[in-house]
Amino acid sequence: MDTKEILLELRTNHGLSQEQLAQQVHVTRQAVSRWETGETVPNTETLKLLSRLFDVSINTLLGSPRQLVCQCCGMPLEDTNISREPDGSFNETYCKWCYADGKFVYTSLNELLNFLESHMSNETWSPDQVRVYLEARLSKLSHWKKPET
Repeated sequence: MDTKEILLELRTNHGLSQEQLAQQVHVTRQAVSRWETGETVPNTETLKLLSRLFDVSINTLLGSPRQLVCQCCGMPLEDTNISREPDGSFNETYCKWCYADGKFVYTSLNELLNFLESHMSNETWSPDQVRVYLEARLSKLSHWKKPET
């Protein structure tokens, strides 16, 4: 879905008129109309307000143009598992299992690997194989990536 369709659906599902939505995000009714016809899209600050109002990520408001991935564990992110900041806003960089209440759950890559190794190893993948496989991938994520020297 495009942003225009998403905004129209969210607004109507929440029982809001264009005027009521406009008041809540501090724009004109005509601005809401232009979003819903696809003439324009909300600016960044308005997207943040809409995200809070409708309790969806900005990525969702924009029609999920890119697949978000937790930059700590590599899990695909959806609105149901995206972390939140202490103020309730979405943090579209991490999942709720790696970043909670404004703090990181895992203090080191080794700590995360220990957790994943114990939960992902099985008769097909030994703990060592899981560790080697995940370490190669997770070390490329922004949270664990070592700065280039």
